[in-house]
Amino acid sequence: MIIIGHPWVQSPKFCKVFAKEEIKKLTPKDIVLLEPLVDSQMLATHCQENNIAFAVTVNSLKEAIFANALKATYMICEEDDALIIQPIAQEYLFDTRILVLIHDEKEIAKIARSGIDGVIFPAAIY
Repeated sequence: MIIIGHPWVQSPKFCKVFAKEEIKKLTPKDIVLLEPLVDSQMLATHCQENNIAFAVTVNSLKEAIFANALKATYMICEEDDALIIQPIAQEYLFDTRILVLIHDEKEIAKIARSGIDGVIFPAAIY
C-alpha cells in the first residue's frame, strides 16, 4: 500500500499547478498535481510528452480512464469513487495508482481492506 504525506513515511510533494510556467519551477522529485482533469487536459498532455510525473484529481470512472490513458502517475479521489475505479483499474491493468485523500491515519486500514492502491494526506499537497 502506498502512503503519502504521513510523517513516518518519506514521500514526494504534490504541487498544485495551473500553468506550464509553474511546472518549470518544480524539482524532479515533486509531483505535478492537476485538478480537475477536465480543466487541465493540456497540462496533462504536456506532462505526458515531457515524462513529468503528475497526479490528477478524478471524480468519476470516465475521468479515471482518461487519467490512465494520459499516463498520470497517480489519481486522487474520494473513497466512494475509488471503490468503483479500483476493480476496473485492476481489470485493465492501469499503470496509474489510485490514492484516496484521508485526514486521519485510522482510515488507512479501512482503505487497505478495500484493496485501494494507497492514501494521501493533505500534508503532502502544496
